[in-house]
Amino acid sequence: MADEKPLILVDGSSYLFRAFHALPPLTTSDGRPTGAIKGVVAMLRKLRADYPDSPFAVVFDAKGPTFRDELYDQYKANRPPMPDELRAQIEPLHTIVRAMGLPMLVVEGVEADDVIGTLARRNETERPVLVSTSDKDLAQLVTDRVTLVNTMSDTVMDPEGVRDKFGVPPERIVDLLTLTGDSVDNIPGVPKVGPKTAAKWLGEFGDLDTLIARADEVGGKVGENLRACLDQLPLSRALATIRCDLDLDADSDDLLPGPADDETLLALFRDLEFKSWISEVSARGEVATEAPADYEIVLDETRLHAWIERLAAADCFAFDTETTSLDYMQAELVGLSFAVTPGEAAYVPVGHAYMGAPEQLDRDRVLEALRPLLEDPKVCKLGQNLKYDASVLARAGVTLRGVRFDTMLESYVLDSVGTRHNMDDLALKFLGRETIRFEAVAGKGRGQLTFDQVAIEQAGPYAAEDADVALQLHRTLWPRLEAEPTLREVFETIEMPLVPVLSRIERNGALVDARLLSQQSAELASRMAELQKEAYAEAGTEFNLGSTKQLQEVLYDRLGLPVLRKTPKGAPSTAEPVLAELAHEYALPRIIMEYRGLSKLKSTYTDSLPQEIDPVTGRIHTSYHQAVTATGRLSSSEPNLQNIPIRTAEGRRIRQAFVAPPGRVLLAADYSQIELRIMAHLSGDAGLVAAFAEGRDVHRATAAEVFGVDPDAVSDAQRRSAKAINFGLIYGMSAFGLARQLGIERGDAQGYIDRYFERYPGVQEYMDRTRATAAEQGYVETLFGRRLYLPEIRVQNQQRRQAAERTAINAPMQGTAADIIKRAMITVDAWLQAEAPPALMIMQVHDELVFEVDADAADALAEAVRTRMEAAAELRVPLVVDVGRGANWDEAH
Repeated sequence: MADEKPLILVDGSSYLFRAFHALPPLTTSDGRPTGAIKGVVAMLRKLRADYPDSPFAVVFDAKGPTFRDELYDQYKANRPPMPDELRAQIEPLHTIVRAMGLPMLVVEGVEADDVIGTLARRNETERPVLVSTSDKDLAQLVTDRVTLVNTMSDTVMDPEGVRDKFGVPPERIVDLLTLTGDSVDNIPGVPKVGPKTAAKWLGEFGDLDTLIARADEVGGKVGENLRACLDQLPLSRALATIRCDLDLDADSDDLLPGPADDETLLALFRDLEFKSWISEVSARGEVATEAPADYEIVLDETRLHAWIERLAAADCFAFDTETTSLDYMQAELVGLSFAVTPGEAAYVPVGHAYMGAPEQLDRDRVLEALRPLLEDPKVCKLGQNLKYDASVLARAGVTLRGVRFDTMLESYVLDSVGTRHNMDDLALKFLGRETIRFEAVAGKGRGQLTFDQVAIEQAGPYAAEDADVALQLHRTLWPRLEAEPTLREVFETIEMPLVPVLSRIERNGALVDARLLSQQSAELASRMAELQKEAYAEAGTEFNLGSTKQLQEVLYDRLGLPVLRKTPKGAPSTAEPVLAELAHEYALPRIIMEYRGLSKLKSTYTDSLPQEIDPVTGRIHTSYHQAVTATGRLSSSEPNLQNIPIRTAEGRRIRQAFVAPPGRVLLAADYSQIELRIMAHLSGDAGLVAAFAEGRDVHRATAAEVFGVDPDAVSDAQRRSAKAINFGLIYGMSAFGLARQLGIERGDAQGYIDRYFERYPGVQEYMDRTRATAAEQGYVETLFGRRLYLPEIRVQNQQRRQAAERTAINAPMQGTAADIIKRAMITVDAWLQAEAPPALMIMQVHDELVFEVDADAADALAEAVRTRMEAAAELRVPLVVDVGRGANWDEAH
């Protein structure tokens, strides 16, 4: 009796090519391509899940020539060489297939199609055969017992499906392919004959042999073409025919999948950074990813002091805090966890408040017992995102010192773009470990508990694991940093010393005038109402200015404005760049742009900033993030201070709400044109270096060079154009982009750029050199050794590669600027801590530091800050810091 479990035959080569070209490109953190591998493996996993008990074979093309090359030396001659990004994925994919326990066939001298054809014909009498492929040529194999399935498009093709798609039955597919030929495989066909004509002929004459015999009956030009090709048709048929008679040592009984090699799969998935599959393999429990954890909940002072002794004797210990809130200004300490040895950790609860909680140690007594360790700068400590813990402890009266390692920053310095740097993702990537999620102990949604409400028995393992995982991550990441001396120096001299500085800045906070913001909000609302009326008048109808769909209808259907670009779904775009272009000629897009800008200011700042004011301090306390941007720049949130506009009057008015208290002023110290100065240093261009060294207005100097005029004769418009060129080239702006920004023709913009590079050839040489270096090593570096990996710097897709090249040129400048201001912050903060002037560092925004200082101490502070900021780096050109002061941030800037 025939076995009705189908034989699954996978055309691995066709899926590999299809996945490579059709799916989004993926790379590992160090730039290795993985998208095709992931696509094929996902397809194989789906098939195995759908047919768990079936025999299974994954078939790939072998290297080298086949019998078809012997028949026709031009076979596949038109195919371009295999892209390096695809070639690099073949061997890892083969290894994964084998590790999945799937039989894999690679037969020399033939193609994967021939192996599949042979196995299909040999087995179809015993069991149904399912051929998984995206290759149309395999339609010739279809019978009542052989079916094609395209897993990527989720389509199935039986004999009727073949007839519906190609117009001929499966047994005539070879005849069809003979007549049409195949440009990809370079199989010659009949010129001007496509699938419809070929199907029509075969329907009329029955088969290819009859058509050849009666070729004289075919009229017209195509008939002449057919008769001219009669001698070559047998060769084309031989090339198009899939062989089904190979001598293969593989029957369906030999093709039963075996057990997966989870250890190999886990290693491969970690290497290729397939996070969800790492978790799945680990969860099967067949691979030990770590030693069993030994976590203790400490409820008495004897055990507490035993742990304190262990911590004191350790070379370095890991710790973490548990609190009631993610807001460091509101968080109350609930417990602390510690780890010294991987797999062992302790949790000390001090603030669980749920009914029936066991007796806990007194928080103040615990902190006093721990204070000597936590405050001793000579005792090494490590953890994950310790800036938060430092702020929490500071509110509890403990000054955290001796923090040497932060695993978030270790990961970030090693590779800023390789992964997110939170503990869960790092544990999965580097330890192959799924951590206990907060939701697992506290619940989700409205029923979610704060940590003090979680039962100690549940809280303990969660909290202790944080310290344990931090310790294990450090032991994994630190050797990698030690092996890269320049990265280690960035970590030890920039990122780690900055942690306590940022903690102090955050806790200092900035005073904000809520009443002024409320007044601004009302004024913005009034102006928005006016703009709304103007928009209605221009449109001739009322509509929702915030609705993309209604705006599309008004702009393009009602007013008939030209469609400059479309969305991915084919709708006319209303994106900002499109509206900006339309605004040159039409009023309504200009009104919409102004309305959107004011709406964003109102919702993001004037309405929301008052809600961010701390009820105790009366100040806004942002959170600075060291491990978010790729280039090393700081970002901030709740609120985001980095994006408050400065070029518009409305944006500057928001800065006016950041005020100094009575008797004090705000002082803003801003690096002048720092990225251009860094470009002068990195490029060594004589003209740029001279302009900065001599203290000239670099934009006026550039305008004089580009426009060929005396510096004194440069007009304001020429200086603005030069400024756009100076900054635009840093960010990789094209002639098209410059033309759009300046409102000039593209040819004129290209002329400006060409003259710029003629006058500043060192800049062009730097850019060319940087592109080449980036392509060779896969990353670029800042002046201080910070590294930015560029996963797409070698891809074939020109658009993506050029974007990576623009990043390669800009990142060393933006990253060096970030390093410089971080170094300045560390130096200035050390001076503030040592000298204790009546001043606070309260904000860092881009290239600017903002201070609050007693009015009579402002002069001394300005000089001290300027001196230290200008000495933060030694460049070929001087660093210049502009210092201003005022009653509010706008006045000080």
